[in-house]
Amino acid sequence: MMTRSPAPSGAQSAGRAARSAGSNPHLKTLARVGYAVNGLLHGLIGAIAISVAVGAGGESADQSGALGEVAKSPGGVFVLWAIVVGLAALGVWQLLQAFLVPGDDPKKVWAHRAKEIGKGVAYLAVAGTAVTVAVSGSASSSGSTQSASATVLGLPGGPVLLIVAGLAVLAIGVYFVYKGVARTFTEDLTVPGGTLGRATVGLGVAGYVAKGIAVGVVGILVIVAGFTVDPSQSTGLDGALRSLAELPFGVAILVLVGLGLIAYGLYCLARARFARL
Repeated sequence: MMTRSPAPSGAQSAGRAARSAGSNPHLKTLARVGYAVNGLLHGLIGAIAISVAVGAGGESADQSGALGEVAKSPGGVFVLWAIVVGLAALGVWQLLQAFLVPGDDPKKVWAHRAKEIGKGVAYLAVAGTAVTVAVSGSASSSGSTQSASATVLGLPGGPVLLIVAGLAVLAIGVYFVYKGVARTFTEDLTVPGGTLGRATVGLGVAGYVAKGIAVGVVGILVIVAGFTVDPSQSTGLDGALRSLAELPFGVAILVLVGLGLIAYGLYCLARARFARL
């Protein structure tokens, strides 16, 4: 007597669908484009940060400022839409990876799943900003950050919620620094041999540390906004980088962070080629 195999559960069906979509070669190619355009944006942010440090002014030292610089270039609108497609595909690919996390420990699985979802949402958010810039020609992420902080402060227990959010962002910054120093980012790559491999790892170390410092300062500003109940203190990445320039030896620090962000951008370009997808 033949027995029927049990029907797949909803979770199993979702996992199979995610594996099928995640293995699609066209989506993988677009995800690599996403890493490349992410590198372009970080390189521009680093260059803007250096221009701020030396007093040249310029755009906001964040994603919106970098996208604004792209929009000004010849054929910039086409590059913007390429950025939208690449980052959107990368965001979708990261979300799909959340359903493909191996392991038997539920806590570790869900922690890793939350990390993948967070990265996916972040890429999709930048893609959304790129759409805004492509359509309207401008966007202000610092204004959006202040508006979001004001909304949180208006909720019951808002200051506490904002402080907790700031601590979470600060923890992400610390994680980036750790990932750079410990070189755990090499797990994401098929590191080539020779000089190219050493250069890729070196760029990754400098880039992750610099990005961690920048993100950590963003978290500190969000915490300050929560303690002071003043959303104007939460100014996003642009405000965080500009605040570094106000520290003792701040100009030198900001230049180094800017160079580190450029290094991270170059690392992302290498990751576009060598990422394990």
